[in-house]
Amino acid sequence: MSELSELTWREVRAAGDGGIAVLPIGSQEQHAAHLPLGTDTLLAQAVLARALAILADKESADGDEAGDIVTLPALPYGHSPHHLFAAAVSLSAATLTAVLDDILASLVTSGCRRIMVVNGHGGNDEIMRLAVKRFALRPQSEGVTVAACSYWTVTDTPEGTSAERPAVTPGHAGWFETSLMLAAHPGLVRAPVPARTPVEPPPLFDNPPYPGLTTERHGEWARVGGSTDDASRADADTGRLLLDARARGLAKAIAAFDAATRPAHKESHEDH
Repeated sequence: MSELSELTWREVRAAGDGGIAVLPIGSQEQHAAHLPLGTDTLLAQAVLARALAILADKESADGDEAGDIVTLPALPYGHSPHHLFAAAVSLSAATLTAVLDDILASLVTSGCRRIMVVNGHGGNDEIMRLAVKRFALRPQSEGVTVAACSYWTVTDTPEGTSAERPAVTPGHAGWFETSLMLAAHPGLVRAPVPARTPVEPPPLFDNPPYPGLTTERHGEWARVGGSTDDASRADADTGRLLLDARARGLAKAIAAFDAATRPAHKESHEDH
């Protein structure tokens, strides 16, 4: 496990031969009155750090020789036009796509053959996945494998875990994110966390009129005060359970990606 910013170019080249480059991405956007603008970036980094610690412990215990994992500095800006009613630093969808394309191309040119993007902001999800799919279609990407996930989509929650509330996961500046922040960065959560005042009619983005139907109504975010659900019952103990479940899931996702894409020469070396 190493950080790109701390490696020399020769070490980057060496790590790219059989290793995995991991790029966390987030956002800078309003998170109601109690969470900082960098919440999505901070949580993506926190889940990734915990996942890498889990992988390191497993590698040490099992004697596994997985490929080196190189983490990039987090991309702190995302697609957040829906939060500009309050405060955000937002990239357009086209700009974020171009930025991701440039980063992926740079990594490949620098010798990386396996790349994984780990996202912490809902507004990035579709753009990130499309960017990965488009990049894999480029002729220059021959021999390269790219993966992407949002940290809340790769969870590993034991059955019967009372900490889970799927209806408000991940939400925005609500119970889920506030619980995670109380566990990962408690000093950044402003107290007291206010209860959310219900509004009529209820916002459609959080409660679509039909399952599977994406519905957006102008002015919804400002009308509800910037959060999707009530964060006042969030707590650090629950946050630690939520964080651990996502980290375990991400660790398994990284390990599965490694196993499925490991270079043949590494496997043959191990076989000998």
